[in-house]
Amino acid sequence: MSQPAAFSTRPSDADLRGEAALRRRYRAPQSAHTGNWNEALEAILSHRSVRNYLARPLPEGTLELIVAAAQSAPTSSNLQAWSVIAVEDPARKARLAGLAAINRHIEQAPLLLVWLADLSRLRAIAEANGRAGEGLDYQESFLLAVIDAALAAQNAVVAIDALGLGSCYIGAMRNHPREVARELGLPPETVAVFGLTVGYPDLLAATDIKPRLPQAVVLHRERYQSAPHPDDLAAYNQTLRTFQQEQSIPVVDWTEMMSNRIGSTAALKGRDRLGDALKALGFKLK
Repeated sequence: MSQPAAFSTRPSDADLRGEAALRRRYRAPQSAHTGNWNEALEAILSHRSVRNYLARPLPEGTLELIVAAAQSAPTSSNLQAWSVIAVEDPARKARLAGLAAINRHIEQAPLLLVWLADLSRLRAIAEANGRAGEGLDYQESFLLAVIDAALAAQNAVVAIDALGLGSCYIGAMRNHPREVARELGLPPETVAVFGLTVGYPDLLAATDIKPRLPQAVVLHRERYQSAPHPDDLAAYNQTLRTFQQEQSIPVVDWTEMMSNRIGSTAALKGRDRLGDALKALGFKLK
């Protein structure tokens, strides 16, 4: 009689790849089910911002594939309240870089995508159907459009990573929203939420995967737990310091960086006036 096969407790190759990816992201062990590890999860957990690009154009049709991925993201009530502008003209990229805190990789990347919260299309559709579109006058609709744009853009980022390309979000596109709107010819009730540079990463200037906060800090079960434990924040400060030393960038605690980033109105770099700018761009925001 044949003997039953011995039960193996050795982790599978998928488990090992998943555990390695989790350790790279947190620089510490992180329990999670990795038995179904795949290329999509690998691309997501391996994401890093890219700020140095090769002078190499993207293959024909890449932009359209990225937009198809973006349009595959969830959208509230299927309103699809976002648009994206692809900017490839060097002169326009340079002008936008000047409006966005001199982010030089905007000029270096072959493609800049500017993601828009776009209520103008919905307003036009409502009016064409004999409706005033009063629901667009409220903060909820603006928030919905921003969320839709963010969901679409993040789907695009996953696709970009999976294609072996790199990207970097440009939040500084909100520093001068009215000027950006003029440069891009935006209609009323449309605003640039952020930019996204896209291109082939310069591997000679590649950075490692930046570690994130421990899950103990961000994951709550059932109800919001207490404030982050000081030991967890101290451990993360040290983890990030090690990363900074390896990358030869200024070494500073994460808690100090975040305190500086939100510590004063000046730190917002003009975005404290965003409400006024939105109203000037036609948003009602009731």
